[in-house]
Amino acid sequence: MAAEHTALPSPELIAKAAALNVFDDSGKEVSFGSIIKDQKTIVVFIRHFFCGQYVMQLASVRKDALDAANARLVIIGCGDWQPIKNYCETTDFKGPMYADPSRGLYNTFGLVQNLDMTPAGEEKRSYLGRSYIGNVLKSIWQGPLKNPLLVGKQGPVSQNGGDFIFGPGETCTYAWRMRHTEDHVEVEDLMKEAGVAYP
Repeated sequence: MAAEHTALPSPELIAKAAALNVFDDSGKEVSFGSIIKDQKTIVVFIRHFFCGQYVMQLASVRKDALDAANARLVIIGCGDWQPIKNYCETTDFKGPMYADPSRGLYNTFGLVQNLDMTPAGEEKRSYLGRSYIGNVLKSIWQGPLKNPLLVGKQGPVSQNGGDFIFGPGETCTYAWRMRHTEDHVEVEDLMKEAGVAYP
């Protein structure tokens, strides 16, 4: 039996999620079901729109590698839709990105809230790069200081994300729910699960 953080969502939960709407970068509502309908879709739920280290690494996934696997990579954040364009520019992510300000999808898929960090004795993920202080300072500069009008729209900092592979249609073949704030699955491992060549 899969651990709680890797358990695949049930067909009933996926159907419930498919009926929920998210917002694109212009504020238009889009159903989650339409996002995963036509092809294999790697969906990364991020923590908030001022935290970009993981998405910067996702930006290095080649479009031709996704195309060869008939897959696409989608990011969903828990803030408002207004920061999306700036976040894509900051992280250099070129794929589709959506906002789930009600956190309906986050709640449906059991994504947890906490401010815990990597437990002592456990190796930190490679996307974290430099020190914790460096990451915090980078997040502050790229977020609130650089874009004061977006403060309050980034989403709650305690909301953790997760990494899933859906589709085509209302199916899920991979699930990883962050157990703490530094716990996205390694990009290389996520792409391997999706059959996408990386780097």
